[in-house]
Amino acid sequence: MATINMTPGDLELGRDRGRIGKPIEIPLLENFGLDSQLGPFYLGFWNAVAYITGGIFTFIWLMVMFAQVNYNPVAFAKYFVVLQIDPPSSRYGLSFPPLNEGGWWLIATFFLTVSIFAWYMHIYTRAKALGIKPYLAYGFTGAIALYLVIYIIRPVWMGDWSEAPAHGIKALLDWTNNVSVRYGNFYYNPFHMLSIFFLLGSTLLLAMHAGTIWALEKYAAHEEWNEIQAPGTGTERAQLFWRWCMGFNANAYSIHLWAFWFAWLCGITGALGVFFSMPDFVNNWFQWGIEAGINYPQGPTPPVSLP
Repeated sequence: MATINMTPGDLELGRDRGRIGKPIEIPLLENFGLDSQLGPFYLGFWNAVAYITGGIFTFIWLMVMFAQVNYNPVAFAKYFVVLQIDPPSSRYGLSFPPLNEGGWWLIATFFLTVSIFAWYMHIYTRAKALGIKPYLAYGFTGAIALYLVIYIIRPVWMGDWSEAPAHGIKALLDWTNNVSVRYGNFYYNPFHMLSIFFLLGSTLLLAMHAGTIWALEKYAAHEEWNEIQAPGTGTERAQLFWRWCMGFNANAYSIHLWAFWFAWLCGITGALGVFFSMPDFVNNWFQWGIEAGINYPQGPTPPVSLP
């Protein structure tokens, strides 16, 4: 079995890169298949900005919704999923409205956006500091793109903040349904089709990968790096299993590469589908489907004669 040779410099990596502090041991986590160690966490500048701005967004979101039920804790808990901060109405366009008519939404969205970008910078700079490729940050850009299109780019392009969803649990689901209905059914949106394909495909790939590694745990298949070329090990058996069942090879690198692209493209294609759903591009995806030849042309209902 292959081994990893570590130099004294590698052992000092954590100290050189600022890994300080002591971890917390929580043995209960081992019952859920997790390591008992929690932390230490690296705060840093960008992570501090992310926590502060994210905390401000959360405070505004909760306090505005709390005020909507007259600061009644029972009502707040009861109606939490349906409470929301609405964006400015269409009559304000892109201007700044009074706080209770969409101003709080704009302020909250600003801090939420800053928090998201600060967190991106945190994971990017941490990867660079440790000398690893920032693929985690690259993957996060798929979610960032979808968020920016929904909350900022599309509303600004249309000149109307009311096109963005409200901040709330049920509100976001309602917005998704309403946009689909308003623009002629997202089932005929090709980018929505691709987004769902990549969503389901990524879950399939990750589930199959996890199932394979879990099944070979007794052969130490979770130690992929050490045994990727060692015959008779868990990783070698996993690759043989995939060739037998799937007809092609998947190794410890390629399976993660496929999962990365499937998950990333889910967000990107979803962002494209939402962006093009506007009068400037496609006003009715159902009609677009007819013109594109993927939907049967609609005609009058044929007469039905009863016996």
